[in-house]
Amino acid sequence: MNGKYTFSIIKPDAVRTGKTGPILAMINEAGFEITAMKMVRMTLDQAESFYAVHKGKPFYEILVEFMTSGPVFVMILRHENAVEEFRRLIGATDPNKAEPGTIRKLFAVSVQMNAVHGSDSDENAEREANFFFSTFERF
Repeated sequence: MNGKYTFSIIKPDAVRTGKTGPILAMINEAGFEITAMKMVRMTLDQAESFYAVHKGKPFYEILVEFMTSGPVFVMILRHENAVEEFRRLIGATDPNKAEPGTIRKLFAVSVQMNAVHGSDSDENAEREANFFFSTFERF
């Protein structure tokens, strides 16, 4: 997605506790344009497929169960150096290690319930966006 796009999920814990609005405000204030967004409730098959890269790891089953526990917001975001800039905005996976003022520092409960997902590379951003959105839905 040529460095200008990334993919994000506002996870079930953040949706359930009413943090969607504040998270979206931080995303907007950081200069990201939301080019596509929708609320979905992942099925077991979708979650297993989306997180297949983690299959066999100790946290895989818990992750799949968590991500199917409630609705999520999936988004494609546009910004220069989108992946890197968004990773900086969301902070470390472990909220205890996240920088002050980051989304995860402010809204995460734990490593697993860390409020948001952000792609870790341009290649994964494209793969993840394609999982949830058709080309038509993006633009």
